[in-house]
Amino acid sequence: MLKSKQLLKQFAKEYANFAPANFKLKRALVVTKLSRYELEQLRHPELSREQLEQKLRDRGTDVEMVLYLHNLHKDFERRVVQSFQNVGCEVKLSSRLEFRSTLSKDVMSWADVIVPVGGDGTFLLSANRASPLFALSQQKTPIVGFNSDPKHSEGRLMLPKHYTEDPADAVARIKSGNFKWVHRSRIRTTLLGNNGNIPESTDLFRHTAVKMEQVKTAPELLDNYMANKYKAKMKRVLPYLALNEVFIGEHISARVSHLQLVLNHEDVVNKTKCSGLCVSTGTGSTSWHTSINRITSADVDALLGSLPNSDTPDLREMRKNVEHIAQRYNQALLFAPDDPRLCYSIREQICVGVWPSPKTFKARDFVQRVFVKSHCIDANLVIDGSISYPFNDGAKVLLENYPEDALLTIALD
Repeated sequence: MLKSKQLLKQFAKEYANFAPANFKLKRALVVTKLSRYELEQLRHPELSREQLEQKLRDRGTDVEMVLYLHNLHKDFERRVVQSFQNVGCEVKLSSRLEFRSTLSKDVMSWADVIVPVGGDGTFLLSANRASPLFALSQQKTPIVGFNSDPKHSEGRLMLPKHYTEDPADAVARIKSGNFKWVHRSRIRTTLLGNNGNIPESTDLFRHTAVKMEQVKTAPELLDNYMANKYKAKMKRVLPYLALNEVFIGEHISARVSHLQLVLNHEDVVNKTKCSGLCVSTGTGSTSWHTSINRITSADVDALLGSLPNSDTPDLREMRKNVEHIAQRYNQALLFAPDDPRLCYSIREQICVGVWPSPKTFKARDFVQRVFVKSHCIDANLVIDGSISYPFNDGAKVLLENYPEDALLTIALD
């Protein structure tokens, strides 16, 4: 951890001249989500507007609500674009679909800031596509997101919800340098093997899995220590960094995932059968990580009720505060977005007979890095719920956190 903190200080020094007051906002790339209505248009390009709306009504869809939410998003999108233009900023607009497939690296490097407008999914897409693996010396393009519909979307990665009411205020503060940088740690994913090949990736963002344009990275020879420890000759770093989490598990959720883990290059091989593995960053700790590990007030009440002499005055008093106890426990699951650690969680680990092995293997813990070997039949490794790679029997991966991989984001409050 000490080394990571030293690297983070070095990283901060690199950007000392990139202080908010010195930030020059001249060009903004706005990445906007696809509304439900736009998605239906893509699915049925042969239908006119009237035919599409009739088709939706025939299957029981609330067309008026779909159109209301579509217009709500488009109106807000226009307000964000206008807010940047009003401060003299040149704006280019891209939909999630265009951003995924057609925008060149030149367009992304053209922008001084990338602005996802929508929800957390649009933010994650922007982070994955716009800020892939890069060297420490390269300048990063910061990202700042606006939640287009805070009544129906939590938008934890976006600016606070009151900026949806007044996006011009947020843009003015960014223009004037009245903000702070947040460096959000991300997970670097390195495949290990004997031939350096990389499987094809699939994009899950369009609600139907489609093959992506394949971005290749060069294979590298492993050093002797790594080659001997993990029985591999080559490594290949995947070109996408995970802002929230990396998930590994069987494609069919009802099938048990059989995995082996080595934590922090230790000499212990931990074997587990479970419903999958989730390795999370501090940013992702508010998302799937919490959903996997959170407890309810009913859980607390049941636990207290199972204790001997549960009818004592002290325990009766505690059972009056089960909601507060559950909230404190769940809040403690969160950790800072710039935390150099990762937290792995084993989903629904089988704890019977010989599983897990060794018995001391924790279902959740903080690590600096984790090696995973698959013994699955039809599994996937999924980055931020979006980019999927096959990860079947014999596949090996190393998940790590490097300070230089952090995502540069803008925070106002």
